[in-house]
Amino acid sequence: MDMDESLNVFGGPLVPCSTNPLTGFFRDGCCNTSDEDLGSHTVCVLATEEFLESQKQSGNDLITPWPQYAFPGVKPGERWCLCASRWLEAYRNGVAPKVFLESTHKRALEIIPLELLERFAVEEIG
Repeated sequence: MDMDESLNVFGGPLVPCSTNPLTGFFRDGCCNTSDEDLGSHTVCVLATEEFLESQKQSGNDLITPWPQYAFPGVKPGERWCLCASRWLEAYRNGVAPKVFLESTHKRALEIIPLELLERFAVEEIG
């Protein structure tokens, strides 16, 4: 599997999203992607209860752990690499989670305009 270059939406180095829980299509803590990643797990989000419940209702259960896939389940307040189309769906449903832009892969821009992501940006601390 050839991974795309690890660049964020600004063209800089992709900053890790989360190692606890371990996220990403490649489970490397980053929102890296490749042509094999059909869902484009490229948007690093800060999960909220409202967002997680909305996703579960629409068939994307991120709450329930799936140990056989090394998936611990996502809890409010945790970071997660979300599919770009799922973020856009959450935006249209009024429950879009905040986004960590430096941890969001540039391929997310194929689906979501940067200006829209910037409106939901979390201010990085440190």
